[in-house]
Amino acid sequence: MRPAHLNTVLDEEFLGAQNGSHTPVMLWGPPGVGKSDLINQIGQRHAIEVIDIRLSQMEPSDLRGIPFRDKDQVEWAIPAMLPNTARHGNKGILFLDEITSAVPSVSAAAYQLILDRKLGEYEVPDGWAIFAAGNRQGDRGVTYTMPSPLANRFSHYDVDIHLDDWVAWAYQHGIHESIIAFLRFRPELLFDFDPAHNPVAFPSPRSWEFTNRALQKFSCKPLLLLGTLQACVGAAAGIEVKAFIDSLDQMPDLDAIVRGDEVKTPKEIDLQYAVASALVGRAIRAKNDDNKVVVFGHILDYAKAFRQKEMGVMLVSDLLRAVGDDLFEVPAFSQWAESIGDILLYD
Repeated sequence: MRPAHLNTVLDEEFLGAQNGSHTPVMLWGPPGVGKSDLINQIGQRHAIEVIDIRLSQMEPSDLRGIPFRDKDQVEWAIPAMLPNTARHGNKGILFLDEITSAVPSVSAAAYQLILDRKLGEYEVPDGWAIFAAGNRQGDRGVTYTMPSPLANRFSHYDVDIHLDDWVAWAYQHGIHESIIAFLRFRPELLFDFDPAHNPVAFPSPRSWEFTNRALQKFSCKPLLLLGTLQACVGAAAGIEVKAFIDSLDQMPDLDAIVRGDEVKTPKEIDLQYAVASALVGRAIRAKNDDNKVVVFGHILDYAKAFRQKEMGVMLVSDLLRAVGDDLFEVPAFSQWAESIGDILLYD
């Protein structure tokens, strides 16, 4: 399932914890596709705490608690990391990450916690959702087969890679427009992992975020830039993105486009992707300005200039995801919509 749809599922499952209809959710996917980030986004949207427990790093006693003697009986000290209303609030998310990397004895300790929301004398507070995530066995990570009794305690979703969803996330999180443009140009490199070869560095949503950081730190150090890009996404992808970035000095004048001057669209397809992504970035920076309608209008006018109407549709689609429904209020939007004819704009 694509991330945008999973966000809705996770939202509903969190809200279900408030009314007694919650089902624990298990997210499956290869490394680096953003499973943990999906959970953290739910926490941010609802302004709630996410307690992230890495089961792969635990012993059974870490989850079950440590026994201690109380007169003639043995009691269990409840781990402080588990949700507690007084410390953590009356609603939140208990996130059991790397659950498929946990040793079987730890998985067994999690059975009762996940299904019955109990662990000995401890009970997960009402209002807390339980989510988990892990890699599949074919991903060449350290994984154990999930026992059937544990698997049957979850609803299961595979996290798909979806470029439009990643692009929307990238604009929201300040990923450089050149990286977004490159992946629009080479979408198959958003995620390129071959478990048979088990590479150390490979393209993934996570490693492209690392690439963005490398570009910020080393763009002024050309002797180091290629090596740092390759360190994030691998040798081949690093060379490609470096060559793409080097070609951006041939882009048209973005300031002139935003001013409304007549500017020709580039003939090269890679530069068309680059200018489209850069203009979305300009729109994001202008959306809180008084002249945003003018800026949006000039970008919409430029979208009509692409020889391939699909490129203009991509630009406006990304623009809509980035700035929201304010775009519909711009007079130039209806003019652009009429110009695309039978090509549909969809989210």
